[in-house]
Amino acid sequence: MLDRNASALALDSATAAARADTVLEARGLKKEFHGFVAVAGVDLSVRRGSIHALIGPNGAGKTTVFNLLTRFIAPTAGRINFEGEDITSELPAALARRGIVRSFQISAIFPHLSVHENIRIALQQRIVSPLRFWGGGEAVSKLEPRTSDVLEQFELENVAHLRAGELAYGQKRTLELATTVATDPKLMLLDEPTQGLGHEDVDRITDLIKRVAAGRTVLMVEHNMRMVARIADRISVLRRGEKIAEGSYDEVSVDPQVVEAYLGSRARRREQTP
Repeated sequence: MLDRNASALALDSATAAARADTVLEARGLKKEFHGFVAVAGVDLSVRRGSIHALIGPNGAGKTTVFNLLTRFIAPTAGRINFEGEDITSELPAALARRGIVRSFQISAIFPHLSVHENIRIALQQRIVSPLRFWGGGEAVSKLEPRTSDVLEQFELENVAHLRAGELAYGQKRTLELATTVATDPKLMLLDEPTQGLGHEDVDRITDLIKRVAAGRTVLMVEHNMRMVARIADRISVLRRGEKIAEGSYDEVSVDPQVVEAYLGSRARRREQTP
């Protein structure tokens, strides 16, 4: 009897520790659009301090899951917890105040403002609130040292004076990542951070994400498997709105369902070709 009680206590302790180590958790997440099920009961747990990648072929539901987690769209069913609190019904602005910050497939910057001003606006999030929109000139001037640090960290100091809209595409994606990091998020959600980048820019952005992820938690949607293999601690694989595998890159890359999802249709076409 004592052994049974001890085992139960050990299990409870392990469960509590796992929950404490989980930053973001989704259970039974579902989204239906006029009868079409885009996301079908997805469970997801993102560990504190990890880089977690969400992958899958086109149409798998990756971006829809992202939009659900950040409340840009409301789930049909399911529950989302952040740091142990239910956020299923919260608005995107409330999630941002909690420290959940996301980027987008299309670069989301202020094109008519300078690179320096884009960074400073991101930093100003710390000194404004719904009750205090503007911190005044003195408060803004105190942000200059941190602005310079971010520009240097992302190797943007030489283009700090340029309008963001004048930057090359790779630099725009770098700036977007810089503004995301500048808000000092607890959880960074990156939607296709290497989308549209050339080989050299992909490597540079990958190195940047790896560097700035130290001490942070990152959840990203990504199609570049080479990049995912390099930096992801854990990977969840979606197909047609369902999670079909989860684990390290070495584990999911040999999972039969994952191989079928990525290569099955192409392999069948090759076999049918005379």
